[in-house]
Amino acid sequence: MGRNRAYTINLVPDQADSPIIVAENLTKTYRSGRLEVPAVRGVSLSVERGEFVAIVGPSGSGKSTLFYLLGGLTQATSGRIVIDGVDFATLDDAERTRLRKHRIAFIFQKFNLLPTLSAMGNIEVAYSVSGRKEPLDTKFLDHLSDLLSIRGRLHHRPSELSGGEQQRIAIARALVTHPAIVLADEPTGNLDTKNSDAVLNMLLRSNREFGQTVLMITHNPEAAQIADRILYMRDGEIVRTENGNGGGTRAAGIGPSAV
Repeated sequence: MGRNRAYTINLVPDQADSPIIVAENLTKTYRSGRLEVPAVRGVSLSVERGEFVAIVGPSGSGKSTLFYLLGGLTQATSGRIVIDGVDFATLDDAERTRLRKHRIAFIFQKFNLLPTLSAMGNIEVAYSVSGRKEPLDTKFLDHLSDLLSIRGRLHHRPSELSGGEQQRIAIARALVTHPAIVLADEPTGNLDTKNSDAVLNMLLRSNREFGQTVLMITHNPEAAQIADRILYMRDGEIVRTENGNGGGTRAAGIGPSAV
């Protein structure tokens, strides 16, 4: 699939050859009274710009916690996270939020659409919250709407949309800000096979056509096969890595937690 130059992300020249996501010896431990529950144990990894990486593991493997750590939605107990050349540890809460808004888009299993707004209203609110100074790129939104087959559904409220349509609206909401990184947490978890395929194809297209780095969390090894690289997690560690169908000869990029 060829890239569409009109919508390719512009990279900062002096960072263009460096990984866009780096985690070093990352840990996350939850505490309940005297009980400590390690969710992520010493994970190190890197994700190259424009790479599509899937993280696979059963419930309780730590993959969703790792997702939240890499997205800056929760703080690590120890270790280091660098996003697009910026160390999260050097940022205060406001700066971390600003980095997320400008460089990262999130797609969740739960669609998280505001029920009182139309689909278009949900997209417009998300764009406004992102803090971008330039107006919403309506031509790009039209392009996304056509790709996602939602152009005729933009004026409907979430209750009037199917689950697949709601997830496709959520994807448009995420991509319309031209993020450098797309983080998707079980994006097909609530969908049937047809809609799951549509969502996976759109994630692949956002990676190939728009030049966005995609990191997808999934429990489904078959869904993960569309990625360049697949990381398998168990008990808070990355235990194995392999190429997906898009992997070719990409480097593994895995640190000391791989086996």
